[in-house]
Amino acid sequence: QVHLVESGGGLVQPGGSLRLSCVASGTIVSINDMAWYRQAPGKQREQVALINRSSITNYADSVKGRFTISRDYGQNTMYLQMNSLKPEDTAVYYCNADIKALGVGRLDFRNYWGQGTQVTISS
Repeated sequence: QVHLVESGGGLVQPGGSLRLSCVASGTIVSINDMAWYRQAPGKQREQVALINRSSITNYADSVKGRFTISRDYGQNTMYLQMNSLKPEDTAVYYCNADIKALGVGRLDFRNYWGQGTQVTISS
């Protein structure tokens, strides 16, 4: 089995910073794309940032210049450094990854989601 666990969410004032972490664990063989998504109340889930195995990154226009995605390949961990936070960044942030893992007698290649971590930006 594979699990993604996010941490680092919380309540910060506008202009503040947070660093989210996502740790992938289990019978992992390799991880391809990893991404952060967010979902605000009443809105659709949207991709915030993506990083592939070659460390090529992509960001939503709304976070460019403020957020930085990174990976620690040896630790199967992904990070999202969020600076200059705005109230509109308030959402549940989810970790997502394409993972190849050992199943029962086979290799499984699936897309996984974490459980989410709440980020609230408010004064």
